[in-house]
Amino acid sequence: MEFMPYLLFAIILFNIALGISIVFLERKDATATWAWLMVLLFIPIAGFFLYLIFGRRLSGKRIFTWDAKSKLGVKKTVQSQLRAIENNQFVFNELEEYKDLYYLHLRNDDAILTQNNAIDIFVDGKEKFKSLLDDMERAKDHIHLLYYIIRHDELGLQIANMLLKKAKEGVEVRVLYDALGTRSLRPKYMKVLRKAGVQLEAFFPSLIPKINFKLNYRNHRKLAIIDGKVGYIGGFNIGDEYLGKSKKFGYWRDTHLRIIGDAVQSMQTRFILDWNQASKQDIHYDKRYYASVPKGKAGVQIVSSGPDSNWEQIKNGYIKMILSAKEYVYIQTPYFIPDESLRDAIRIAALSGVKVKIMIPNKPDHPFVYWATLSYVGDMLQAGAEVYIYQKGFLHSKTIVVDGKIASVGTANIDVRSFRLNFEVNAFLYDRTLAAKLVEAFHEDVGNSTQMTSKLYNKRSFGIRIKESVSRLLSPIL
Repeated sequence: MEFMPYLLFAIILFNIALGISIVFLERKDATATWAWLMVLLFIPIAGFFLYLIFGRRLSGKRIFTWDAKSKLGVKKTVQSQLRAIENNQFVFNELEEYKDLYYLHLRNDDAILTQNNAIDIFVDGKEKFKSLLDDMERAKDHIHLLYYIIRHDELGLQIANMLLKKAKEGVEVRVLYDALGTRSLRPKYMKVLRKAGVQLEAFFPSLIPKINFKLNYRNHRKLAIIDGKVGYIGGFNIGDEYLGKSKKFGYWRDTHLRIIGDAVQSMQTRFILDWNQASKQDIHYDKRYYASVPKGKAGVQIVSSGPDSNWEQIKNGYIKMILSAKEYVYIQTPYFIPDESLRDAIRIAALSGVKVKIMIPNKPDHPFVYWATLSYVGDMLQAGAEVYIYQKGFLHSKTIVVDGKIASVGTANIDVRSFRLNFEVNAFLYDRTLAAKLVEAFHEDVGNSTQMTSKLYNKRSFGIRIKESVSRLLSPIL
């Protein structure tokens, strides 16, 4: 055992070198840096492997690529809209007061503003998937699906049977899924789909069985585009639990949108970019993929974010919305772990007299995340926000509504993982009617919730307080 002191010395030196690289080369957020340094300090060997899997940043190499024609078309439209806003020449259907929010997303995410959309809101999984299956049944040219989770269960098989049917009819069918979220999908299930002509691809799959060094970077987006005319975006994945059939979670409360209008083109572009990253069979520009039909008057921007970007676009949009509030901000999220900038924005809004109402679930699907959520709830209560605990089942909705005028619905939670590590997509909505419907849904959910008061919060047991403290310390890397 004479070599043990040398081995220990080598491990210490290696950890010091890794710590220096985290501090000076990685340019991580300070809280995340300290969290990883603590992991390396207290669990030196295991901590190194944890860092390899969960801590490394993606390289600066572009992950998403598209053909020159598509890129040029989007860039031209973005530059045209930016110039029009800067010169006060842009024609707004309504809500011109939020042109700085439009501008933010245009400049930082190439998120084109469309103002000719008709939108249906779904808060129940059965209604959402009935509508999706009906639209898929009517598909004539193509079906594009992107989901974080696809289960091999009753709903998953129902979707698969529809895809098989449409593929046999000659419809182009592409399905993109996250390799981690959909890790339980059976090979036999995929083989049958591929044999029928369905194109299947996984996002960031494991190159080595059961070892994935990109485990921490997941595609959390949920998109469905049918014939380039109808688009779905929101929080529902494909699985029976999203229909409320899980004994553990019970009723599943989520929010999803069905869009007809030019915003579907932006959703299509997002799908194609993600598909081309995962597949060797790139999708190139074709007019039939962009056959959107203007139908309504709702303003929409489709905004993406991910670890490949220099900016946290969706989080920045949330902050801009919250700080614009004059009357109220309603937030629904399954995980509430805001970073300091978002925490300050919510506190400033609450302390300045804006009614801030936050709704979270009453049960955890990830215990550490849930306990961290409870710790941040205490901060919001101190600032004067109202906090509601949804009791009817599991709350998975990711929505923000401001003053009954603007809203955001999508896949991004209020947590560090969604803002910095996951690939997410949200629809930012500029329409009073849609905002009013989301407010109505929030009020209905309040009827199925209990309010967390400061008095109740202070009655937490010592054990819960310890769990909260530990989880909060780990929140930058959860």
